[in-house]
Amino acid sequence: MLEYHDREWGVPVHDDRLLFEFLVLEGAQAGLSWMTILRKRDAYRKAFKGFDPAAVGRFREATVDRLLTATAIVRNRRKIESAVRNARVVQAIAAERGSFDSYVWSFVGGQPRRNAWKAMGQIPAQTAESVALSKDLIARGANFVGPTICYAFMQATGLVNDHLASCFRFRELST
Repeated sequence: MLEYHDREWGVPVHDDRLLFEFLVLEGAQAGLSWMTILRKRDAYRKAFKGFDPAAVGRFREATVDRLLTATAIVRNRRKIESAVRNARVVQAIAAERGSFDSYVWSFVGGQPRRNAWKAMGQIPAQTAESVALSKDLIARGANFVGPTICYAFMQATGLVNDHLASCFRFRELST
């Protein structure tokens, strides 16, 4: 977790595949610990074709059934089917907006939101921006994208800088 925090969490992401990866992983994490998902991340990358939305969007029932037997990932039919559904939504958004990147960043005005929390208890579980992103994704047919999942996605991908103000990463990512 420390390495993930120090190197990756909160770093602005502008790559559609990596954004899709985080969207899938945040949905898979629902009800579980993030450490569980991080330990399974390499297996997810293999199972979900490097998080290529086009490849995942082509998964059929037989692929979903096969993934349900893969012990290296979370074997939850709804979460696996969500990844396939969300891949199709991501593709449609990219076709409409030029990229998934431009779409998600539009919810924060194209720049990371920089908070300056002093204590972990100050960090919200969701914000107006995560609610708006969630509503729009759901309207487009996505699932496992509630406001709390969307906020975790926004934090992980640097749309929001929620490192505590006393954290060295807050300063590094604010420059």
